[in-house]
Order: sequence, then structure tokens, then C-alpha cells
Amino acid sequence: MGIPHIKTVAAPALIPPATTKQVGDQAEDQALAHLQHAGLRLLERNYRTPGRGGGEIDLIMRAPDGTCVFVEVRHRATASHGGAAASVSWAKQKRIVFAARHYLMRQSTLPPCRFDVVAVQSDRIEWLTGAFEAG
Repeated sequence: MGIPHIKTVAAPALIPPATTKQVGDQAEDQALAHLQHAGLRLLERNYRTPGRGGGEIDLIMRAPDGTCVFVEVRHRATASHGGAAASVSWAKQKRIVFAARHYLMRQSTLPPCRFDVVAVQSDRIEWLTGAFEAG
């Protein structure tokens, strides 16, 4: 009885897990498609105020009635801890409102505005219109 022959082969390359940014970008893509299907038009994506400490708005859309819609997209794998929509804290809202004011300063006339949240959770999209106020 001889020694068994062992054949060594290279293991297939493992696909690295998606980064948080990649997952977030995919959720933004899904939200954008959902909003465009509902008739909204994209004005800006990932709008950032200049400098440190400012804010960012994931999507700025124009509704068919002319309303400027500032959209925060949130992704969560599960509904634990309140889910995606519940993760838009007061501090996050404040930064979004700050960025929205900065964006609106560039406009010659101020359109009606609102702040929406699109929550992407598993394969479900929940669109919360007027999710919070600027005040």
C-alpha cells in the first residue's frame, strides 16, 4: 500500500464582500429608478456643500408639480433597530437642511420644497414623502 496521491489545486478566488459605499450606491440606484418611474426628474446626485462640516443630499429631484424634492436614501439589511427610515437622525436631518439651503441659494426663484426619505431594506423600497421639515 503506497502513499495516496494528493492533488493540490488553487482555490477559486473569493469574491470580496461589497463595501458599505457599494451597497449605498446600489441603494441610491434603486431609489433613483423608483423615483424616476414615479415621474420625478433628477437634478443633482450626491450634492455636497463646500468645506468641512457641511452636508450632503443623496438625490435632488424635481416632482411633476415643480416641487424640489431633497431625498435621503437609507439602506439597512434588516428592520432591527427601527429599520432604514428610523436611521435618519435629527443631526442628519439638520445637515440635509443645511445642504438644501446652500443648494437653494443658487436658484433665481425658490420652488416649493420637501424632504423625503427612501428606505431600501432587503428587496423592499419604502418612499416617505415629507418625512421631515426644514424647521
